[in-house]
Amino acid sequence: MTSNEASGSDRAAVAAERPRVYEIDGARCTSLEAFYAELDRSLELSAWGHNLDAFNDILRGGFGTPAGGFVLRWLAAREARTNLGYPATVAYLEQKARRCHPSNVAAVEADLAAARRNEGQTLFELVLEILAVHGPGGAEQGDGVEVELVW
Repeated sequence: MTSNEASGSDRAAVAAERPRVYEIDGARCTSLEAFYAELDRSLELSAWGHNLDAFNDILRGGFGTPAGGFVLRWLAAREARTNLGYPATVAYLEQKARRCHPSNVAAVEADLAAARRNEGQTLFELVLEILAVHGPGGAEQGDGVEVELVW
């Protein structure tokens, strides 16, 4: 075997080292709930809370996701960015303001007022921020989550 050839077991070992790739279709992410449904479909998740805190937990591994990390390839990210923009953010924050702890209402209402002016962080940006925490350079980078945005 030459130095450029690899045995079948060597190729298998290299393949085993690569993180699993999950693809989500941004065109299907027409709302936050649709984003959650797309995660269910792609990551083959069955039981999780369908909220941003639970999404954060999924990224740590063990909820059907590999504990050693994975790649989340977000296809049609431009469409998802539009769909999870300010109108979806307003709807999310309106619901959050009704359900959050009374001590958080003022902060949520301030975020809601900003979103109504098309200012502040959108849901799309919030999801990317959560993903970044678990990826290279993030506070929980040991989780090994990589994001590939395909515009």
